[in-house]
Amino acid sequence: MSEFGPEAVAPVRANVVQDFASSELFARTFHDGMELVEEVAAYLDGPGRQDSKLLSRQGALAYAAESMRLTTRLMQVASWLLVQRAVREGDMTADEACQPRYRIPESGEAKAPVDPSADIPAQLTALAERSKRLHERVLHLDHRMYLEAPTEAADHPVLLQMDRLRAAFDTPGDAAA
Repeated sequence: MSEFGPEAVAPVRANVVQDFASSELFARTFHDGMELVEEVAAYLDGPGRQDSKLLSRQGALAYAAESMRLTTRLMQVASWLLVQRAVREGDMTADEACQPRYRIPESGEAKAPVDPSADIPAQLTALAERSKRLHERVLHLDHRMYLEAPTEAADHPVLLQMDRLRAAFDTPGDAAA
């Protein structure tokens, strides 16, 4: 086995996670996510409460269902973002963040448009659509980092080239240092 195999090198996936947590892309995504969480909370606790009181029974049910989907989606996104921040701040290792329990769930519901026949306020609909776009963005990042990233150093192109160079210059019978 190569000295660049998984036993000799920290998992490449953990490196991808650590690099992302330190990136400007993460900082922007974290800011956007937390800002949307605050905006939704302010709406649901303020104007949204008033808006919901003006709805028909059917509209109030649609409002309740959509606000529940919205808050669930945002809680999943916020949780994922907080895990990445914990990696950035050293409160969690990148290896720990790679555990399946920290993945953002893929939900077909997250992609479904708000029912246009539902009599719900335009602001709730707009917030729901923004949360779906954010969820899709975070889901894409999650897949790239945790599902598509190489899991072994042998999958990493630079380390693979280093293995090839070492093999080309090693002579039979030489002891590896």
